[in-house]
Amino acid sequence: MGTQVLMLRGINLGPNRRVPMAQLRELLTGAGYDDVRTYVQSGNVVLASAAEPADLERESARLIAERFGFEIAVVARTRDELAKVVDANPLGDVADNPKRYQVSFLSAQLDANTLSALKAQTAEPERLVAIGRELYAWHPDGVARSKLWNALAGKALGVTATARNWTTVTTLLAMADE
Repeated sequence: MGTQVLMLRGINLGPNRRVPMAQLRELLTGAGYDDVRTYVQSGNVVLASAAEPADLERESARLIAERFGFEIAVVARTRDELAKVVDANPLGDVADNPKRYQVSFLSAQLDANTLSALKAQTAEPERLVAIGRELYAWHPDGVARSKLWNALAGKALGVTATARNWTTVTTLLAMADE
């Protein structure tokens, strides 16, 4: 069995789509996954599974829909895939605040036209780098008025996406290594 990380999109933001982490751990453990651990309330799970990441995404989304009554997107990465994301760190030389450095984890790599349109939303001093199925975004002035952030969070990407700040990304890797 390998260690994998699940990132749930759009839960526990406000009063809707609530997924208590203790219940999520219980649900996934009951479904046969091992060493199920969560990090913060935004839907980050580290677990052991022999399933392929795509199968794990579908199965965990199905389980969550059955238990909590709403559908969500789930993005999975193996421990090694997450390590490559951290090792790449293409904006590490400029991103000096990990809370404003985001990685968007995508279900598939973006096509050239979508990526070009996304880059057009980047306003100085923001930065955006695409590597495979990840988008690294630096928002030094925050995300509140960022057109880039709005584009990253929207449905125009054409793929499932969920973002985590750099602190969360590195913490998830540390948890996967425990």
